[in-house]
Amino acid sequence: MSLASALDRIDAALPASLERLFAFVRLKSISADPAYADEVRMAGTWCVAELEGLGFEASLRETPGHPMVVAHWTGPVADEARHVLFYGHYDVQPVDPLHLWRSDPFDPKIEVQDGVKVIVGRGAADDKGQTLTFIEAVRALLAEDGRLPVRVTVLLEGEEESGSPSLEPFLAAHKDELARDVALVCDTNMWARRRPAITASLRGLVGEEVTIACADRDLHSGLFGGPAWNPIRLLTHVLADLHDADGRVTLPGFYDGVGDLPDEVWKSWEALGTTEATFLAPVGLKTPAGEVGRSILEQVWARPTCEFNGILGGYTGDGFKTVLPATASAKVSFRLVVGQDPAKIREAFRAHVRDRLPPDATASFHPHGGSPGLALPWDSPWLKVGLTALEAEWGVPAVVIGGGGSIPVVGSFERILGMRSLLVGFGLDDDRIHSPNEKYDLESFHKGIRSWARILTALAE
Repeated sequence: MSLASALDRIDAALPASLERLFAFVRLKSISADPAYADEVRMAGTWCVAELEGLGFEASLRETPGHPMVVAHWTGPVADEARHVLFYGHYDVQPVDPLHLWRSDPFDPKIEVQDGVKVIVGRGAADDKGQTLTFIEAVRALLAEDGRLPVRVTVLLEGEEESGSPSLEPFLAAHKDELARDVALVCDTNMWARRRPAITASLRGLVGEEVTIACADRDLHSGLFGGPAWNPIRLLTHVLADLHDADGRVTLPGFYDGVGDLPDEVWKSWEALGTTEATFLAPVGLKTPAGEVGRSILEQVWARPTCEFNGILGGYTGDGFKTVLPATASAKVSFRLVVGQDPAKIREAFRAHVRDRLPPDATASFHPHGGSPGLALPWDSPWLKVGLTALEAEWGVPAVVIGGGGSIPVVGSFERILGMRSLLVGFGLDDDRIHSPNEKYDLESFHKGIRSWARILTALAE
């Protein structure tokens, strides 16, 4: 296949690609708001029409919520052996608060911000612009050669921004149709402007809400303070015992299965130059609180954590009330890495709480989800192909980064379809996704298209 000619075609067709993106962004596909259900369906139908126009067998698949778009390339390919699944989503976040937008969020336009051309509009980056980088790359490859480098299946979701309630049942029901060699996911960021990245690991999550109860009613602290157990006192003791003086989590077995980074990965992250000061200063902090002896990026991308996300107990209104509350509660989250078992972490936490309660106290628990950490092996051939193709396009080595949070679809692909994911995205930290005035750099869109053309071509080689 003539990659050079396809890249030239991408450059020449950029205005047409932008017009298609603008048409896509104009569709108000807000999945969380039932008032926009028809617009969400229109966006799905728009995607089907675009893919059918390229020669895919595409259809809108019904779910209990918003529909899925599924499309298969059944035409000629250079490499019959490899078959990839591309995932994106066509729904967007609500635009509230509308008054903070400088222009209509569904009237996309090109602006110049700080000397850089950007595409402004809801969904420009998350995820309509990112999704179209792949589709436009496919368009150029087909226009140039009439075939694709590898077989391609496309899955576009209409509920990603509203919790993906239909995704896992859909994957389970269509496993044979959707399970491929690797999933290509374009819903992540670059390391920096003009420095591409592949997100090779994501942390999992265990969420727990614990409530400690003592007396059968709130008590007057003047009458009962001292002799009666105070749930807030017990709760703070329980939470304080979850970390040691070096910032490590104290649950027995918490670090079982947690490995250290390969030297080459650790060195590549160190070379990125992130320090305690550069990381903390933008949020008004300067003193690190994590594991002693671990770098900032290692803590965020490759180490498990325990954090407290909310505490409630006693009187919290205006003024003052001298009361011993009957209950106190906390929401606790554990970010997990590959090798940790969410079920074991949850039970270890519950045992930690129970072991610290006196006979007059009880604890109840409410789970808030649990998923394991995920990672591509550092020597994965998919990773190597992606890194090589990105460096060829951007002229600098691509960075292998981790994700401190979770991308649920990646876990669903691995758990239900038995399939790894290659996460290549072209967003930037300042794209203001989910916020007013969302934007996507024009260069991210343009070179994102070129990057996918290179990656698909490299997969066949």
